[in-house]
Amino acid sequence: MNESPKRCAWCGTDPLYQAYHDTEWGVPCRDSRALFELLCLEGAQAGLSWITILRKREHYRQVFDGFDPERIAAYDADKVAALLLDPGIVRNRSKVAAFISNAQAWLQMRDEGLDFAEWIWAFVERPPGHPVSTTDVPAKTAVSDAMSRALQARGFKFVGSTICYAFMQAAGLVNDHTRDCWRAPAQH
Repeated sequence: MNESPKRCAWCGTDPLYQAYHDTEWGVPCRDSRALFELLCLEGAQAGLSWITILRKREHYRQVFDGFDPERIAAYDADKVAALLLDPGIVRNRSKVAAFISNAQAWLQMRDEGLDFAEWIWAFVERPPGHPVSTTDVPAKTAVSDAMSRALQARGFKFVGSTICYAFMQAAGLVNDHTRDCWRAPAQH
């Protein structure tokens, strides 16, 4: 009998969630554009489950121009109105506006000569320990608090500390795969 590998409890049995867990979640991402997309999607997830956003992610990529910050930063009222009618995304005016603000802030950083990936990764000093179970995983940390404050100071929206911690988990800035998960690094 072919048993599936032991995974973190949060991903359950949904094949899309399992694939995300197995191939993306906790994998260090150092691509500035991919990090921009992930930060926006984590903000869209606020108040919802991640699987909701994961199921809509490809559509988000289509209607938000592949998460091209230059294109998103230039969205006008007509584009926003069209997005708010699209059932393939979370139709929340504040969240759509946050994508635009985030794109503008991302471009401002680029124009200042800052690489978004390098800037984000500078918040992480050392790899953290790995949780024994999901109950050991925090909702936020001092690092996510600092990241949230810094992003907000730069004009980013929907980047509270809890969202930043979820972003850190997804982007591999922390590795919160539980010790019994096949994706957890070997313990030393």
